[in-house]
Amino acid sequence: MTTALHPEPDTARHPGGPAEQPYAYRRRPLVEPDWRRLPGWRDVTTAEWESAQWQRAHCVKNIRQLRQVMGDLLDESFYADLRRDQDERATMSMLVTPQMLNTMDTGSTEAFYADPVRRYMIPVFSDRRTDWPSHPHATRDSLHEAEMWAVEGLTHRYPTKVLAELLPTCPQYCGHCTRMDLVGNSTPAVDKHRFTVRPPDRHGAMLDYLRRTPGVRDVVVSGGDVANLPWPRLESFVDALLDIDNIRDIRLATKALMGLPQHWLQDDVRAGMERLAAKAHRRGVQIAVHTHVNAAQSVTPLVARAARALLDTGIRDVRNQGVLLRGVNDSPAALLDLSFALLDEAGIMPYYLYMCDMIPFSEHWRLAVWEAQRLQHAIMGYLPGFATPRIVCDVPYVGKRWVHQLADYDRERGISYWTKNYRTGLEATDPDALTRRYEYYDPIHTLPESGQDWWRSH
Repeated sequence: MTTALHPEPDTARHPGGPAEQPYAYRRRPLVEPDWRRLPGWRDVTTAEWESAQWQRAHCVKNIRQLRQVMGDLLDESFYADLRRDQDERATMSMLVTPQMLNTMDTGSTEAFYADPVRRYMIPVFSDRRTDWPSHPHATRDSLHEAEMWAVEGLTHRYPTKVLAELLPTCPQYCGHCTRMDLVGNSTPAVDKHRFTVRPPDRHGAMLDYLRRTPGVRDVVVSGGDVANLPWPRLESFVDALLDIDNIRDIRLATKALMGLPQHWLQDDVRAGMERLAAKAHRRGVQIAVHTHVNAAQSVTPLVARAARALLDTGIRDVRNQGVLLRGVNDSPAALLDLSFALLDEAGIMPYYLYMCDMIPFSEHWRLAVWEAQRLQHAIMGYLPGFATPRIVCDVPYVGKRWVHQLADYDRERGISYWTKNYRTGLEATDPDALTRRYEYYDPIHTLPESGQDWWRSH
């Protein structure tokens, strides 16, 4: 028997030639949509568009402002649909930057309804499910972060890592926000919680805790969005982190890299990042920026410019932490298009895709664990291993787990069971923390009829 190193094509098996791959890679140049197609921005200059101040001043915060931008492009029925959602369902107030709105398909009312970015940034009532709008186990603070505050705003969930929520605002508000109990303005459906300690005192208490807790090496600096913190205050906080010997990794969390790239292109911000990166390099500390992009169309030339400008300051990396959302990026092609746009065109590393958390009124966005598992399988092998995003489930009281790491799974009732290998601060004296099984719940509408009947009766 011989082995052919270069065998002839098997035309008997594939009469038409090689079989097509499930996904075909094609490099797609980035495009900055022309904002002047929108009636309200017909006279906006390039200099104005690329100004962070102009972008912030012209965010769309309500239906009246959306009408002013859109003119006669949308039917009146869309605004009625949006109004009902804001009155009855919305957990986040409306705040959309011009940069983000400009990437949505405004060709018709139908196209706007179908647009993936619109689906999570400007949700309407008809998007939501009416049978199960919320899961019975949905909670405002679905990850119980506030229960694990070491000091106000500093969540110590993992043994070596903390989350520092420096502020409760963002340049834009995503409808599916996991911190909807704290971030943004109150809505008719949600009266938001508020920090009680003044920001300088809160930030000081966080630094004091980290100085006396040598087991922590990794700080995620977030909020809210760090792009909303005045630069001198953010630089001062990160500079102080760099003076703490045990801190080895610092991650700055900002969706504004995509939603407001103009902010990260400002001269003072870039100069400040260079100072922080230089100090981090001297100390052997890694600084990275983590952003949040959910759809390939959001990656525009301005976003790529901002990402590469950050890398040019000398920081370690720019990474993406998207959220898996039905109707937004719930197909292998959508996830691969997103990943290649990030990696090839913007130098942003695809990192995580989180399953949408179990907050109120999120069931129309959430996928079942088995659906996430299928998507993870489908995207394997196309990207480099180091740039293949991991789909993770953030399990309450457990933390991030790859979707294939569950211990058991009741598919009929949509209950998955998970274990963990560390204690949070809540479980310091709990002997069963490392053997207990923790539950996560699929959307009920994804279950077989027998499973849905079980939930109706319970």
